[in-house]
Amino acid sequence: MDFDKELDARGLNCPLPILRAKKTLNELTTGQVLKILATDPGSIKDFAAFAKQTGNELLSTAEAGGEYTFFMKKK
Repeated sequence: MDFDKELDARGLNCPLPILRAKKTLNELTTGQVLKILATDPGSIKDFAAFAKQTGNELLSTAEAGGEYTFFMKKK
């Protein structure tokens, strides 16, 4: 998937991946896509809730080898 910016939040625990994502999304313009890498298993439900609360679109969620990849589109 194409993306405009990547955020490496691996090794960080809740709520840091969400806080970093929020800060990074603020730097993007509407319609741009942020790729987020995380290792916190709780980040799956955290990013789903974050998308619902903020209106940003969670395009995809994937897990491979304990690493989670999220693509979020800025509203």
